Amino acid sequence: MLHVALVEPEIPPNTGNIARLCAATFTDLHIIGATGFRLDDKAVKRAGLDYWDEVKIVRHIELENLFKFLPNSRFIYLTTKTKKTYLDFKFAENDCLVFGRETRGLPEDLLKANWELCLTIPMPNENVRSLNLATSVGIVLYEALRQINSPVNY
Repeated sequence: MLHVALVEPEIPPNTGNIARLCAATFTDLHIIGATGFRLDDKAVKRAGLDYWDEVKIVRHIELENLFKFLPNSRFIYLTTKTKKTYLDFKFAENDCLVFGRETRGLPEDLLKANWELCLTIPMPNENVRSLNLATSVGIVLYEALRQINSPVNY
């Protein structure tokens, strides 16, 4: 099993699309901190359609609560601030993929404290700052699932 964690997501349809992705892959979704929207928001529900009953969503007040909740997990931090790509990383069962806000990403102090576990998605066009959050989660989650030989069919 893998976990996806969103730290203070800001855009309701992104969270809805990620919830649907997690439902489709039996991946627990952890939402940390304030979202800037309610999870019962129409935009979130519309993006997730009728899959909300299929996804396990766990809310955490702050990141420390996530660490305590998943004591046996390794936390992998996705950022545009590193050169280490997810393609050169060996994922393992129970890993938690941590993604930051759409506009600011993860806090710099968190990244610095965990630099060896920070990964990026390569983007050949240097004029593009980042990918959409839901797209990024999909890319990295499916690679992690592939590596750990998940029962998800490819």
